[in-house]
Amino acid sequence: MSEPPLSSLAGHFINRASRLLLRRGEPRLRALGISAAQLPVLGTLKDGLPRTQASLAALIQVEQPTMAQLLSRMERDGLVERTPDPADRRSSFVSLTPAAKALLPKAHKELVRGNAEALKGFTDEERDTLVSLLEKVIANLDSPS
Repeated sequence: MSEPPLSSLAGHFINRASRLLLRRGEPRLRALGISAAQLPVLGTLKDGLPRTQASLAALIQVEQPTMAQLLSRMERDGLVERTPDPADRRSSFVSLTPAAKALLPKAHKELVRGNAEALKGFTDEERDTLVSLLEKVIANLDSPS
């Protein structure tokens, strides 16, 4: 039996849908002064709890150098601020600035809009099924193999 073409695999469609969502959403987010790459940081810090760079990198599942660059740009753009960790002088806590907090509802609105466009024509049941299936994919990939 021959291997199925890569273009027929679920991963291909998941990747393509993700790239198309980003392509459509990125200009809208840029208009707000943020990027799609910053969304996981904004979403993680929105609860108001300061976190270290290391904990953010672990939560968002990126390497430390990637997180360091991202946070430096976000700090430059006035989205996050760092305060020294009194218990560890080598570390600092990262938190959202008031400007970033003010952007969150607008960013949320744009994300909801993008999802609505992507799922146009879906019934509520189809949308729920898709979300459930994607949650299973994520759980499979998130667990140790």
